[in-house]
Amino acid sequence: MPEKVTIVQVGGNIESALKGDYQIDAKAIITEAWQQTLKSRLSINLGLLFSLLLGMLVSFLGSNYLGGIEAVLADPEAGMLLNVIVTIAVWPFIGGVEMMGVLHAVGMKTNAKMIFSFLQRASWVVLCALFTSVLISIGFQLFIIPGIFLGVTLSLTIPLVIEKKMTPMKAIVLSIQTLRFKFLSILYLYFVLFFSLVVLFIPFALLFESSFAPLGIMILLVGISFLAPLFYNVKGILYREIFGINLATNNPDDVRNNASDSGSDDTFSA
Repeated sequence: MPEKVTIVQVGGNIESALKGDYQIDAKAIITEAWQQTLKSRLSINLGLLFSLLLGMLVSFLGSNYLGGIEAVLADPEAGMLLNVIVTIAVWPFIGGVEMMGVLHAVGMKTNAKMIFSFLQRASWVVLCALFTSVLISIGFQLFIIPGIFLGVTLSLTIPLVIEKKMTPMKAIVLSIQTLRFKFLSILYLYFVLFFSLVVLFIPFALLFESSFAPLGIMILLVGISFLAPLFYNVKGILYREIFGINLATNNPDDVRNNASDSGSDDTFSA
């Protein structure tokens, strides 16, 4: 007789999020995300490396097709077209990286192959990435503050499209409606991460024109190998705390424990 499968809700829920009924403890989130990063950064880094190399390849091929990189830089329409092409190629895999952070937030192990696990939602992910990019760009062109607001409040749309199986427009509207309540707290989290990135570039900038330039590059690369997974793990915890995560399991008690115990040996399989 097959075991009974139970759907377990971990973290927050949409109904509470729409009322602003959730808490964002920046220190606790960064601490938890850092612990997750120390244990699980390899899968995210490999996923990002694959996405980066794919983006570079598509950019090279696309720019050559459009007349070369100089022609693309000189023609805004060609540049926009190339940006759309790269988005279509890369974002289905970035969506997988986003979901790694979400799964880490409930104590599950991931592997680099997971960037291919959510390709069935690829078309929705691409549309969502394009829509949010356009909205944020418009926000920055009008005034800086609207751009920052949209950048923060739209930051969790991709997991909504994948995990909650929402359409891009529904995910965009829901994300703005819910994240606006804790905008300053979430902005503070992202500012800390951005400031950390700026600090990483300081040794690189100071040593760039000296004989110690390789050392500056090494410090930058090692730092990014920690900071990039930290960023996605922070987003995963935010998603868990705000929207919650639905998991199908034969052992609901173990799943609930995994959400607070990152030492679990469970591995997600899509």
